[in-house]
Amino acid sequence: MFTKAYWILGAGMFATCSISAQDMPLTQILIENEGWEKVVDGMKFCDACCTDSSGNFYFTDVAGGDGVKKVTHEGQVSDFITGVPGISGMQFGPRGKLYACQGRSRRIVALSPGKLPEIIVAEVRPNDLVITADGHLYFTATATRRVYHLNLNGGGNRLQVVATDIAKPNGIALSADEGTLLVSDHMDKEVWFFRIENDGTLGCRAPYASLRLSAENFPSKGDGADVDALGRYYVSSELGVQMFDPTGRMGGVILPPDPNKPLVSIVFSGAGLEYIYVANGDAVYRRRVKSRGTGR
Repeated sequence: MFTKAYWILGAGMFATCSISAQDMPLTQILIENEGWEKVVDGMKFCDACCTDSSGNFYFTDVAGGDGVKKVTHEGQVSDFITGVPGISGMQFGPRGKLYACQGRSRRIVALSPGKLPEIIVAEVRPNDLVITADGHLYFTATATRRVYHLNLNGGGNRLQVVATDIAKPNGIALSADEGTLLVSDHMDKEVWFFRIENDGTLGCRAPYASLRLSAENFPSKGDGADVDALGRYYVSSELGVQMFDPTGRMGGVILPPDPNKPLVSIVFSGAGLEYIYVANGDAVYRRRVKSRGTGR
């Protein structure tokens, strides 16, 4: 059962150089009289927002749970996978496997209901991850200020560092065409964009989007990220969900459902992928918008 919660809204790239700049304000995605709906509460600390291609929503209670919870379009909540605590980021990948970051356990695993976790890589401290359709996995390691690449195709240890020297790399997302990777910085205002090369490495690093801050030199608390079907980027932060057009220009900030609790994760999910879901402290909320997600 969903519960309505309303808050006032603050309104208001990295692609090829031939994309023409245009204003893409929040009025293009927000629906009048649509506010945040509470999806689930009573958790300790929600995180790892994730969707499948049908729009079923998944999340974890990273502080108090022991696995992955699933939410249907109608709001029915159930345990999807149990016995895998401390998941801070996850996404479905090739062949329907759910890939998950277990930072405290120092590993990334692939999950399937009723099966033991498959260890993909160990002795790392992953925070969040994203996977391309052809099996290239990228993840952030906040403590070591690194971004890693892992080719899931073939055997052997294929782990490599592809970005360094980001203050606190946190959220990570792909552009709609999977040609660009973005990484949010929990400390700095810059969101880093990279071109994904044919071999999976990253090039053309640039700060194409800048998060608004609550005060000068304050941490942005940039966190989870997602993209819609038209190439707009969304990053959770201390101020709320910050939206950028495909060239990295700010479109506006959607205030969080509960501004007194951390806003840490975001994904498009639900029926038609037309809802923005966020993990906000001990609860998950959603709001219907005009844009649509990409289904990953």
